[in-house]
Amino acid sequence: MSYKYLLLDVADKVATITINRPDKGNSLGPDVLLEVTELFAEVGAREDVNVIVFTGGERYFSAGFDLGEIRRLEKVSNEAYTELFHKAYRAVLFCRQPTICAVGGAAIAGGFDLTMMCDVRYASTRAKFGQREIVLSLTPVMDPLWRIIGLGRAKEVALTGRIYDAAEAERMGYVSKVFPEGELLTSVATIAKEMAGYDRDCLAETKQLSNHVLNQDLDSAMRAQEWLFRTYIGSEDNHQRIDALQEQLAQARKNRK
Repeated sequence: MSYKYLLLDVADKVATITINRPDKGNSLGPDVLLEVTELFAEVGAREDVNVIVFTGGERYFSAGFDLGEIRRLEKVSNEAYTELFHKAYRAVLFCRQPTICAVGGAAIAGGFDLTMMCDVRYASTRAKFGQREIVLSLTPVMDPLWRIIGLGRAKEVALTGRIYDAAEAERMGYVSKVFPEGELLTSVATIAKEMAGYDRDCLAETKQLSNHVLNQDLDSAMRAQEWLFRTYIGSEDNHQRIDALQEQLAQARKNRK
């Protein structure tokens, strides 16, 4: 399929999906949301993709809702538009491959919610985050936000509508690392390429496990993790990777002598 508002690049088992609507700050109109849903489904089914990077580039992530579109809505006829948002959210959240979000600029309201659906988040120093729905008399997406930063902090984010800079987002554990302006995409590409070199099924199972255990009691979670571990330990790929690692370590010891 061809896409008007999204760019797709696939290399080294990494698919980079870029929101490309710079004249509107990458705002999320209906066509953008539909494309996000369709492209994540398409990429999720590709055997040559182990990891996805989702970004808006070095200047933006997404300013969020297209306010002009929302202003034209009526309460009695808002179902289709609301469904578009949540289909896009679910397409990212439940995509088979791990998804890394690279946030180069503002990620506000619906744009913030899209970053929340990714598995790992990295940011540029110019990034800004804000769940601004409360300011517009809208209710926020609380889950999976509370799972990422804890319930108390998630309530603050949702109820204040405050804008957070990248440094504070890192301190609260929302983003894993902040990179200097202009270095985000190359830094994240390096991380994604290394991750994509791991076993494809193991990556997908680990992502699924991280979501699955949250809804189990501790004993059930431990049993699920034991069972899953048994499906990989002792496999041919496991043996090959151990051999490669031991060879690297032996070579490193040799070089130090």
